[in-house]
Amino acid sequence: MYDLLFKYIQNKTAIDEKTFSEFCHYFKPKTVKRNEYILREGEVCRYNIFVNSGCLKFYVINDEGKELIRYFAFESKFGTALSSLITQNPSSEYIQAIEKTELLVISRQDFFHLVDTVPQINFIYRDILEMAYLTSQERIYGLQGQRALQQLKWLMTYQPKIFSRLSNKVIASYLGVTPYTLSRLKSEL
Repeated sequence: MYDLLFKYIQNKTAIDEKTFSEFCHYFKPKTVKRNEYILREGEVCRYNIFVNSGCLKFYVINDEGKELIRYFAFESKFGTALSSLITQNPSSEYIQAIEKTELLVISRQDFFHLVDTVPQINFIYRDILEMAYLTSQERIYGLQGQRALQQLKWLMTYQPKIFSRLSNKVIASYLGVTPYTLSRLKSEL
């Protein structure tokens, strides 16, 4: 149950099994069904989530009712509504399972306790913050400033799992294009 989490931490920083076993029980297993919500807009995020298997999508719905996807968390990835988790203000986004998903969920209180007391988790938290910042910058300056075809090429290079696991409708939403446009762009490649 904790193998992927251990490997994830081990790949980021030095940790032994004894140290890991001292805190892994804070991460509680949870299985969610396809399309089940973990968080809805307006709720306060109280958990950090590690994906053992499956996929979560993180998105907002704009004023026109269009879904704008920010992030996909596949296996061996952390994900949360970070702003809400940190500030404890209501979230502006949704977290939803795209397929049956097995999670390891840690409460905000337990997570920040580990950040304060376990150097490896402190490092993981810093890594999560850095990756969130870098991903945001790439999306803002890379994807949004490029033509749709360039966005598709970027996605194929940096997020290849998306194409084998997600529908064209979901991918199109992530890129901010229609499914028809996505099909046309794929044919151009």
